[in-house]
Amino acid sequence: MTQPQHLRADYRYFQPITTRWHDNDLYGHVNNVVYYGFFDSAVNTYLIERGGLDIHEGGVVGFVVSSSCDYFSSIAFPDRIEVGLRVGKLGNSSVQYELAIFKQGEGEACAAGRFVHVFVDRDSNRPVAIPEPLRAALTELLVTG
Repeated sequence: MTQPQHLRADYRYFQPITTRWHDNDLYGHVNNVVYYGFFDSAVNTYLIERGGLDIHEGGVVGFVVSSSCDYFSSIAFPDRIEVGLRVGKLGNSSVQYELAIFKQGEGEACAAGRFVHVFVDRDSNRPVAIPEPLRAALTELLVTG
């Protein structure tokens, strides 16, 4: 089965990340679980910088409720990578992010994944509507079709 191509041009925002020595596993490449950390860092950097998310004292937090990743080619320290980010679905209290890992300057992804955040009230852990500043930032990344 052929994997669909995930191209740099298909993503709206890019977060640069430098791989670290301890990201490599015994096989000499970045371990699969580390990719989820890259995804989380890219999304949260975007939400903090562009959407005004206050991770320490804000009334709303995002919980990851679903995630997946497909791997196409390996990366290893000291690769410099960029995480491409777009929004595939934007609901009332949830958002589905679509992400891809690119080696710096390359057009085809090494891995592609997705995860879903549900925004909840920090105190009650009950879903709430995505606050307007976050919604506006997420709408900038929304892709259709």
